[in-house]
Amino acid sequence: MSNDTKTPATAPTPAVDPRLLQRESGLAGYWNEFVRKVRGGDLGSLPVVVGLIVIWAVFSFKDNKYFAASTAEFIAYYMVGIGLLSIGLVFVLLLGEIDLSVGSVSGLAAAVYAVLSVNNHVNPWLSVLLTLLTGAAIGALHGWIFAKIGVPAFVVTLAGFLAWQGAMLWLLGSTGTINLEDKGLNHFLAGNSYFMGGDISGGYLLAALAVASMALGTFGEQARRRKAGVPFRATGELLLRTGLLAVGTFGAAYVLNLASGVPNAMVLFVALLIICDFVLRRTSYGRKIFAVGGNIEASRRAGISVPMVRISVYAISGTFAALGGLAIAGTTNAAGQAGGDPMNLMMAIAAAVIGGTSLFGGRGRVWSALLGVLVIESINAGLFMLGLTLDYQYMIMGVVLLAAVVVDSLSRRTQKSSGRG
Repeated sequence: MSNDTKTPATAPTPAVDPRLLQRESGLAGYWNEFVRKVRGGDLGSLPVVVGLIVIWAVFSFKDNKYFAASTAEFIAYYMVGIGLLSIGLVFVLLLGEIDLSVGSVSGLAAAVYAVLSVNNHVNPWLSVLLTLLTGAAIGALHGWIFAKIGVPAFVVTLAGFLAWQGAMLWLLGSTGTINLEDKGLNHFLAGNSYFMGGDISGGYLLAALAVASMALGTFGEQARRRKAGVPFRATGELLLRTGLLAVGTFGAAYVLNLASGVPNAMVLFVALLIICDFVLRRTSYGRKIFAVGGNIEASRRAGISVPMVRISVYAISGTFAALGGLAIAGTTNAAGQAGGDPMNLMMAIAAAVIGGTSLFGGRGRVWSALLGVLVIESINAGLFMLGLTLDYQYMIMGVVLLAAVVVDSLSRRTQKSSGRG
């Protein structure tokens, strides 16, 4: 007797949103999700956080004054210029491209500002606007040549590196330096300018605003997702994230208040980080950048104008290069040849990559600029305290940068082998 009854094939297990597992399993669910991500190559900010802990431990062991408030103030102030360059580079790296001109553009921008505000007595804030527009125009030009003509970005921006360096030297003239007046943005970014005049309430106010903004954003998103009937993060996780941010921000405010307060330059830097993070993660334009960086052909088929995304991203890079140049000039109150130092470019690229932005495109966050430049300036501060020279700094930076790229490459390889790349 034949049996025509067939056993139905086992249906594949549907993928479950990790947030559902976390909500159902409590702390064990979060730990299992963390292990799953690490095994799958999704390391996130883990390598750079571990690196920071190691750096701080090593230098504090060498010199117990490393954790002094003055060291934190040094790091907070001098990280801004390179950090601003790095923000623009994060946008470019997300496309899987590079911009080698940002160092020269930053030096040229400082020279343009000095010529306008000092030599020609243009209103300082109008000079800032014209300087930023100059950076945006230069970046857009690079992007247009790359996107429309098809010249590789490496070649276009390398040519820009040389050309704008020459333009900077021409503007600065025979003296090679133009001293800046204590007005406008230069006054705001000066080394002795602190939020609310250095009053201790200023730092705590900024910390409270940061925590409140995160709480409103995350719990608001949870409410929207709950109402829409889609997976949402557990309340316990949001409270933990908000608590950790509160500890970090209020702790930083306390340490900086032990010195002179929160530098205005740092306030500007963090504000721009928040804005750029919102643009990349919460807007259709940001999603287009990730799409183009992940797969150009798929982006074209989806109707995304790849040339316009590329041109706009390079314009953003040029704008941040100009703003970074103004910040670097503000540290010395002068626009000089040091503003176009090629090491500014190298450090900005290193900051973005060390912070976790992939050189291969499509993966990274704008907060990479903060984490990466924090690593760099933490090392610089430690070497300065130990009295070590630039040769040690360059060698250490080279090792750290190589380690970051190796981690990124291994992470991508692990993701591909686990079917997530």
